[in-house]
Formats: sequence, C-alpha cells, structure tokens
Amino acid sequence: MIQKPKGTYDVYGTYGEKIQYLEKLLNALMEKYHYEFVRTPIFEASSLFHRGVGETTDIVSKETYDFKDRGDRDMTLRPEGTAGVVRSFIENKMYTRASMPVKAWYYGPMFRYERPQAGRFREFYQFGVEVFGSTSPMLDAEVISIPVTLFRLLGLKGVKVKINSLGDKESRTAYREALLRHFKPYLNELCHDCQERYEKNPLRILDCKVDRELECMKNAPKLSDYLSEQSKQHFEALKQYLDALNIDYIVDEHLVRGLDYYTETVFEVEADIKDFGSNNVLCAGGRYNHLVENLDGPETPGVGFALGYERILNAMEAEGIELENENQVDVYIIPMSEETRTEAFCLTQTLRMNGFVAETDYLNRTLKGNFKQADRLGAKFVVLLGEDEQKEHIYTIKNNQTKEEYKIDQDYIVMFLDEKLEEIEVGNSEHTCQHGHECHCHEGGCQHHE
Repeated sequence: MIQKPKGTYDVYGTYGEKIQYLEKLLNALMEKYHYEFVRTPIFEASSLFHRGVGETTDIVSKETYDFKDRGDRDMTLRPEGTAGVVRSFIENKMYTRASMPVKAWYYGPMFRYERPQAGRFREFYQFGVEVFGSTSPMLDAEVISIPVTLFRLLGLKGVKVKINSLGDKESRTAYREALLRHFKPYLNELCHDCQERYEKNPLRILDCKVDRELECMKNAPKLSDYLSEQSKQHFEALKQYLDALNIDYIVDEHLVRGLDYYTETVFEVEADIKDFGSNNVLCAGGRYNHLVENLDGPETPGVGFALGYERILNAMEAEGIELENENQVDVYIIPMSEETRTEAFCLTQTLRMNGFVAETDYLNRTLKGNFKQADRLGAKFVVLLGEDEQKEHIYTIKNNQTKEEYKIDQDYIVMFLDEKLEEIEVGNSEHTCQHGHECHCHEGGCQHHE
C-alpha cells in the first residue's frame, strides 16, 4: 500500500472541519482589518530564499526542499511566506500604488525538511500578513494585534506576547561587535552550530536552544544597551500602542528570531498552557525594513508575521476548546419510492441553489435508514416525498429536533424553510424581517406594521 510521505498528513473528517472553521474566521478577520489576499507559487527560484531568508539560517542551510526543474533551474519549495510575498510586491510594482501602505495576507502550505514531532511537520500550513510602505510603530502594534484578536476569538486564554527590538543597522553593527568580544573566550563551550554562527551571524547565537543555559549566554550583552536613539523611540512608541490596545506583553531581550531579515521590532506569541511542551511558539514575526531592497526592489519598509495551523489547533485541544460543528445539513430529502427519486434529486439541487445545505439518499435506504442518516448529518429538517405528495404538489416537512410535521405547498418550500431556519437561529418565532421590523413571517408573505 502506498502511504503518505513522512512528515505530512491528510486533512479530512473532524480535522478538516476545524481547518475550514479556522480559515473562515481568518477570512472574516482580514476583511475587518482591510487586508488584501495574495497567493504566491508553492515553488520559487532558490535564490529568492537564499537572499531573502538568509544563507546562515537553519531553514536555508538545513531544511529546504531544493530541486532542479527540466530547464536545469534551481527551484525550492517555499519554506515560509514572506520572501514570496515580497517578490510579488516588487515584480507586480505594488510600490507604485497611491494607496500605501500595501496590507496583504496569505495562507497555504510550506515545506521544511526537519524532524517530524508534535505540531511540527515537513508540510505545514501557515497564515501570515505583510505590510509594506510605512515605518510607523502603530503598524507594528496593529500586526501584533491580529493574532492576539484571533486567539481571543478562538477562546484561547493561555497565550503570552513577547516583544524585543533588534534596532536599526547602526544598532545591530554595534551590538554585533559586542557579541564577538563577549563570546570569543567561550567558543569551545558553544555547540557546533553556534561556533559557525559566531563567524557568520553572532546575533543568532542568542536564539540557540542547545546552549541557552550556559553562563556565557545568560551574561551576554543586552541589545537594549546598544540601540540607537531612533530605535529606542520606535520601541517605546510600540509599547505605548500595545498598552492603548490593552495587549499585555513581556520584553524578552533574548528574542532575536531565526531569520536574517528582521530589523527593529520582533515578537512571538507563545502558548502558556500546561503540558503543551517546549515547542510552544504559536506565532512569530517582526519588522524588515531592508528586505525589499535586498531583493532588488525600491527602499520600502515592511512588517509581518506568520502562524501555523497545526500549532493553533493543538493549543485549542490542550485547552479543551471544542468547536461547534458547522458542517450540518439544513434539509435532508427522502424519496419514498423509486418514482419520486428524480424529483427528490432535483429538489435537493433547487434548495442548494437557494442557499440551503441540502442532501438526499443515494443508497436506496429504507425509511428508517434514511432517518438515521438525517440524524448522522445533523439535518434540521427532513422532507418526505411520496407518490401522494407528488400528485398533490405538496411536501411533508418534519422538524428533526421537535418532530413537528408540516404540509407545505411546493411553491412555498423555500420561503417556509427560510422562516423556520431563522427561527432556529434566533431561538424563537419572532425575528427581524427584511423590513427591519419585529414580525411573524408566513408562507404568503411578510405581515408588518409601518
């Protein structure tokens, strides 16, 4: 039997419903924030990630899926979303828009060849946002507010926001020199990766999970002591905006992030949930004011973040959050005889075209078997279509919860179901009609008082 590749998974059933729920919520949230949707190719030129993400990162040096296409071109399955969106921003000349900043969002599969473990896969799904064209710390705060808002909507309580500033080029140059001086006497104590980072990018030594408990790590110089005045002001303004939005945060001076393109603000949102494990980062991002020009675009500041679906759903499970099953059927149509099967099939399609979630019997079940299927599908109403009903041009409709039964003229079934389903949604028979009045709607129309 052929099996799925290691580090991948199939989406179906209940998990598929959770994914769909999450994506619906993301779509609605991004509409409120007025971000535009972008989609980039799953594979890109390898040079995009080597230049964009950084040669010294673990992602590029150890984890990318690289291949040559039939034109002998070096290609890479995208390991993250930012570089591709930046490439699209440049190639499609979005920087010429009068309506700057450009605020974009995306979701889709990413690929990294790493050791599969809980919440970490070789093919994984990310949602992210990227904002181009402004250095305002207000946008940093807005970007941080998006995952915070999302987690609140999902009911996640055990989350913790961590922020830090990496400073501008001037700040990072001064800090780099300080780190080189500090770690030089301890090189033999550091892991092999950190010894390589010492030469290429000493800032990333602080991101090491292997050496984090070493004394030389704990006593390392603080980046905040090397920030330029402008970077200090930017970071202080960010904190003020977060305070204004009532977003709690922790300043973590060891937070540097694993990607080379970050400047100024970096942040993470962690799951602070019992027994969730050490791999608890739900969301991460920051500002990248030079990435666009590094990829041959005009000088354009940017800020963004990404989060993984899998981590989010794992965190919700850890907190015991259950999502309501929205994949329920409004109407289940039961043909009572072979003669009524075609009409039942056509009615199912008609109801679908009128906005209902409708299903019918495809397996020639018995009447009892059909009622069981309606229950399994969570059908709110059942339509019984027999030969008598067919002759009299009526439908027998049963409320599958209350077991109430109705005889409805065929011409009024859409109106009737609209009314009854709305009653279920509001919890009683009184509701606001299209005219905006409190009323009772009947098969023949809407009765209301001006």
